[in-house]
Amino acid sequence: MAEDKSIEEILDTIGDQHARRVLAAISRDPHSAKELAEECDLSLPTVYRRIEMLDEYDLVTDHTLVAEDGNHYKVYESNFESTVISLEDQEYKVRIYREENLPDRFGQLWDELNPE
Repeated sequence: MAEDKSIEEILDTIGDQHARRVLAAISRDPHSAKELAEECDLSLPTVYRRIEMLDEYDLVTDHTLVAEDGNHYKVYESNFESTVISLEDQEYKVRIYREENLPDRFGQLWDELNPE
C-alpha cells in the first residue's frame, strides 16, 4: 500500500511527467492502455510501465471489459481523490485520500472505536 512506501518513492512516482499525464487522463474517465497511449502521446510500453509504477502504490485500479469481437481488455482509473503532502515534526508526510462509500467507512470507524 502507498502508506507503507517512503515519501521519496511516492514523490518520485507522482513526480514523473508521464505518470502524471496518465493519472490526469484516468482521473476524468477510465481508459484502456491504447486510449492512454493516444491521448497522452506516449508509446504503449511507456503507458504500461507507468501504470505498473502507479499500481505499485495503489494509485490505479483496473477492470476487465469484453469488446464486441469477444477480446478482453483492461481499463484503468484513478484509485484516489487527492493527495496532501505536509511537513510534520521536521518530516514530510503523504496522505492519500481515497473514495469510500459511507457504509464501509462507518464500519471501519466502528471497528476502530470498539476493538475486541
